[in-house]
Amino acid sequence: MARLSRRRFLTRSAEVAGTAALGFGALQLLGCRDARRFDRLVAALGEGAYGPLREAGPELALPPGFEYRRLGVTGSTMSDGFPTPGAHDGMAAFPLPNGNVRLIRNHELGGREPGAPLATPAYDERTAGGTTSLEIDPASRAVVRDFVSLSGTHRNCAGGPTPWGSWLSCEESVAERAGGTSPVHGYIFEVPVAAEGPVEPLPLRAMGRFVHEAVAVDPATGIVYETEDQGRAGFYRFLPERPYTTVAPADLAVGGRLQMLAVRDRPNADLASGQTPGVVLSVAWVDIADPDPADAGANPSAVFDQGWAYRGARFSRVEGCWYAEGSIWFTCTDGGDAACGQVWRYTPAAEEMVLVFESPSDALLDYPDNVCISPRGGIVLCEDGRGRQYVRGLTREGKLFDFASNLASDSEFAGATFSPDGGTLFLNIQNDPGATFAIWGPWEQGAL
Repeated sequence: MARLSRRRFLTRSAEVAGTAALGFGALQLLGCRDARRFDRLVAALGEGAYGPLREAGPELALPPGFEYRRLGVTGSTMSDGFPTPGAHDGMAAFPLPNGNVRLIRNHELGGREPGAPLATPAYDERTAGGTTSLEIDPASRAVVRDFVSLSGTHRNCAGGPTPWGSWLSCEESVAERAGGTSPVHGYIFEVPVAAEGPVEPLPLRAMGRFVHEAVAVDPATGIVYETEDQGRAGFYRFLPERPYTTVAPADLAVGGRLQMLAVRDRPNADLASGQTPGVVLSVAWVDIADPDPADAGANPSAVFDQGWAYRGARFSRVEGCWYAEGSIWFTCTDGGDAACGQVWRYTPAAEEMVLVFESPSDALLDYPDNVCISPRGGIVLCEDGRGRQYVRGLTREGKLFDFASNLASDSEFAGATFSPDGGTLFLNIQNDPGATFAIWGPWEQGAL
């Protein structure tokens, strides 16, 4: 087997921006079978990068020229008098009529033990998850006002923005209390951008009761795409009875039809491994007869099992999801032959799907979770892996590079979203402590 000499590797890697943290031993873990494949992999690491990461402050390493500001730290007092909750997770940014930016942020709180709700009204008086909303001055990137906007939900992990001006917050749990003494969980809730306090929490039952992660809305059709964070997971779409139009918002509470993706001519396709990047798959959709099954608390796969029975496809841990330029991009956190992550692109107009990138090792990409697409077309991937956590950039051509690293802890990144003008990237570190970061700099010098 041909091998790349250490001297040649060091020469090559010195030319690759953004790979200072990847030593020779780490790259050997990538399992390359020949020197040519190794060469291509090393070259891929730096394309589109902004340069090697360096300490930009006590919490983050960023490329040269980038700065950040820390906002909304766990425990800090918000404008409504409540402490900022912890477990910062999915998030989106929206324009406000006064020129400021609205961030709506999930808090993945809730566990086996009951907890007090963040505020009232609360969907469930015994659980602490929900969302907070922040108003940000785009010039100073400082918080103008912040408050609880959804309360009493359970493990609000990710979600997604809608084109009609709201955030869909997803419960990553189908928890229910013994004896049926409180509401059951596993639903999606809607939080309007215009809300100035806690909204009346309404579970959108027709959108499914399962271990939700994220959603993305296709503005051309009003169809909502949903991901599921389980080892045997589906990729779903919800067709609202009253969909979004350019003159009216969708009314998701009226109901609709839930479906799961299938691969044409490949019944029960297992896409968790054995896939080849770049191969186009033709897809179809199968109906979910009962999107709100009564036994979901005992069987979190109750919705998936229905789709699987009708020859639907299986992924592994489908998490991040984002709409951009006619496509839905989504991640599978532990998908792929190395179980280190996949990035997929689904194109509704063609009913086609392609594997854009698959990580061959956690040294390159370790458990991609939340995802967003920059206004310039680059893909932002938040890691939820082991050891030091990174935000990676990915070009449309499948070239990966480092953009940020967590210096303060091993807690995951989450909630990446760009400001409406594209000049600021907001993202979260989930814990130790949870915090939101505003990042800005010379975006035009790289792929994001």
